[in-house]
Amino acid sequence: MRCPFCSSDNTRVLESRAIDDGAAIRRRRECAECSKRFTSYERLEQLPIIVIKSNLNKEVFSREKLLKSIVRACSKTQLSTLTIDRIVDDVESEIYKKYHREISSQELGSLVMKRLKEADALAYIRYASIFKNFTSLVEFIDEIKEMEDSLLGLKFEDLDFNDELIEDKN
Repeated sequence: MRCPFCSSDNTRVLESRAIDDGAAIRRRRECAECSKRFTSYERLEQLPIIVIKSNLNKEVFSREKLLKSIVRACSKTQLSTLTIDRIVDDVESEIYKKYHREISSQELGSLVMKRLKEADALAYIRYASIFKNFTSLVEFIDEIKEMEDSLLGLKFEDLDFNDELIEDKN
C-alpha cells in the first residue's frame, strides 16, 4: 500500500480490525519513510447490481445515490444520520442477498419505503411522493389514509386540522 503523503510503498500495518459485521477490515498503517499514519479499508469486491429504470434504461446501483435520496426525504425529520446509514446498509445488504444481478427501480424503491415507513412517517411520505410521482393533494391524502394505523393510533378522519391551526395561533 502506498503512503498517501509521500507515495512510498514501504508501509506497515499497526492494527487490523473487522468492521461492518466482518464485511470489511479497517487497517491502521504507518509509513516507514515519513512516519505518518493513515487508515485503509479492505472490502470484498461485489459484482455490480444493475438497476432497471421504469423507462427500461439500465444503470449501475449506486450506494451514494441511494443515500442522497434517503437523506433528502429525511431532512427536517428526527431521524439520526446513524439511522439513515443503517437504512442504506439494510437496503444494500438485501439487494446483494436477494437480487443476483438486476433489480428494478420499483423493487428498490419498495425496499426503501418499507424501511422508511417503519422509521419515520414524514420521511416515508416525502419519499413516496417522489417515488410514486404524486401529482395531486388527493394522492397525498390517500397515502396518509393507508398509513392511518401507524399515525399514533389515530384515524385520518379523526384529526381536526382546523383546531390544530387555531391552537397554534394562540
